Amino acid sequence: MPLVECVPNFSEGRDPTVVAAIRDAIAAVTGAHVLDVSSDVSHHRSVITFVAPLEHAVEAAFAGIREATARIDLTRHQGEHPRLGATDVVPFVPLDGTTMEDCIALANALGDRVARELGIPVYLYERAAHTTARENLADVRRGEFEGIRDSIATDPARAPDYGVAAVHPTAGAIAIGARPFLVAYNVYLGPESNLPVAKAVAKAIRGSSGGLRFVKAMGLVVDGQAQVSMNLVDTEKTPLHRVFEMVRMEAAAFGVVPTWSELVGLVPERCLLDAGARHVQLRDYAPAMLLEHRVREVAQGGEALDAFVARVASPAPTPGGGSVAAHAGALSAALAQMVAGLTAGRKKYAAVDAEVRALAGEASAFRQLLSTLVVRDAASYDAVRVAYQHPAETDAQSAARMHAIHAALIGAAEVPLETARAAARVCALAAHIAEIGNRNAVSDAAVAALLSEAACKGAAWNVRINVSALAAEGADVSSASRPAALLAEALALVTAASVEARRAEQQAEASLTNS
Repeated sequence: MPLVECVPNFSEGRDPTVVAAIRDAIAAVTGAHVLDVSSDVSHHRSVITFVAPLEHAVEAAFAGIREATARIDLTRHQGEHPRLGATDVVPFVPLDGTTMEDCIALANALGDRVARELGIPVYLYERAAHTTARENLADVRRGEFEGIRDSIATDPARAPDYGVAAVHPTAGAIAIGARPFLVAYNVYLGPESNLPVAKAVAKAIRGSSGGLRFVKAMGLVVDGQAQVSMNLVDTEKTPLHRVFEMVRMEAAAFGVVPTWSELVGLVPERCLLDAGARHVQLRDYAPAMLLEHRVREVAQGGEALDAFVARVASPAPTPGGGSVAAHAGALSAALAQMVAGLTAGRKKYAAVDAEVRALAGEASAFRQLLSTLVVRDAASYDAVRVAYQHPAETDAQSAARMHAIHAALIGAAEVPLETARAAARVCALAAHIAEIGNRNAVSDAAVAALLSEAACKGAAWNVRINVSALAAEGADVSSASRPAALLAEALALVTAASVEARRAEQQAEASLTNS
C-alpha cells in the first residue's frame, strides 16, 4: 500500500491536552497512523508525524488542522520559533511507493480544502510552490503572523495561493508543501551566555550564508541554554554526522564545546547508522551487514513486486488476468508520470510546464486508482465463487442463487470495465506526453502507451468472459441490456486506446528518426 508521510507543525507546545486532541483527531482518520509527537515548551510548538495511504492523507491532515484552528489562538501565542499560523506548516513527504508529484497533488488538494472550509489563507512552499519566490519556507514565513496579518491585503507579494487575502483572526495563515525527508536536529552549546556563539555557528553552517547547502540553521535560547536549531533538508547529500562535525569545528573557534544534541520527530535509521559507522571508522559499511535488515527482507517476502508475481504464478485463481491488467495500467501511469517529472521544471520545456505538471497529477491519480483495482478485481472474482456455492435445494434457494450469480457476474464485469476506462485515459495521457514531453524520454512515453493499451485490452477480455458467463446462466444479454452495454463500452475503449497507442508510437518514431 503506497504511503505518504506528513509532518504538520502546530503552534502549541505547552498545553498537552491541546496537543493530544490534535493527535487524536489525526489518528481517528481511517488508515492514518501517528508515529511521533514532539513538543517543545520554549519553541511553543509541537511536531506530529504520521503516515497514511494517499487516499486518506488529506483527510488526516485536515482533521489536525481543523482541531488546531478550534483550540489555538495565535494572538496569544509567543515562542522562540517563527510561526505564521496555529497550524504553521504541513509538509507531505514521499515514502516508498509514492512520488513527489503525488505529494504536490496532496498539497494542492489540502490547500484548496483548508481555504474553502476553514477560511485560512494558504501558501504553497518547497516543491509544491507555484512560484520560485515561495520555494523557501523562510521567505514565506517572513514577518510571521503579525507581519502577514498587516500586509496580506495590500501587498501583492503576500497574496495567498488559496483563499482570500485576509488571515484567519485566530488561526492566521498556513504553509502547505511537498518536500524530501527533513531531519530536525539541534545542537546545544552550553549556557545562555553562549547565544552569540550559537548565532555565529548557525550563520557559518547554513546554506544561505555559504555553509552547508542543505542545512537551515538559527541560534536560539532554549531552557536557558544556547542552541543551534537546524533543519537538514537532504541528509543523503549532507549527512547528520558531517553537520555535527562542522558545528563542533565552528564552535571550537570560540572556545566552546557542544554539550549534547537532539532530534525533533523521527529520523531515517540510515542517518544514525551512517553516523555510527563513521564514528568507529567502519570500512565498506553497507546495510546488508545488519542482521535486522536481512531478517526484515525475509519476513517481508522480498520486494512487493516479487510477491505479487509469485501470487500470480501460483495455482490459485486470484490474482488473475484482471488484476494483472490493472497492474499493467498502474505501471503505465507511473511511466507517464515519470516522463512528466523529467520534463517539468526544465527551461527547454518552459512553455508546457503548467500542462506537464497537470498531466503528472492526473497520471498519479490514475496510478492510485489502478492499484486499487488490482485488489478489487480479485475480490470480484471471489464474490462470483461464493455466489456459485449458494444452496439450490428448493425453488426459492435456486432463485436466490441465480440472482446472486447474476449480480456477482455483473460486478465482475464492472470492475475490469473501470480498469479499461482508466487504462484508456492513461494511454491518451502517455500519447500526449510523448508529443510535448522530454525528447530523451519519448521511448518511455511510448512504452507507457503500449502498456496501457495492453491493460485496456486485457480488461476488456475480462468484461467479455463475464458477460459470456451471464449468457450461459440465462441472463438477458440483448442489445438493450446492462451486460450488452458493458461489453459495448469495453470494445469502444479498446478502439480508443489503440488509436492513442499508435499516436505515441508515431511520435516516438518521428523523434528517433529526426534525432
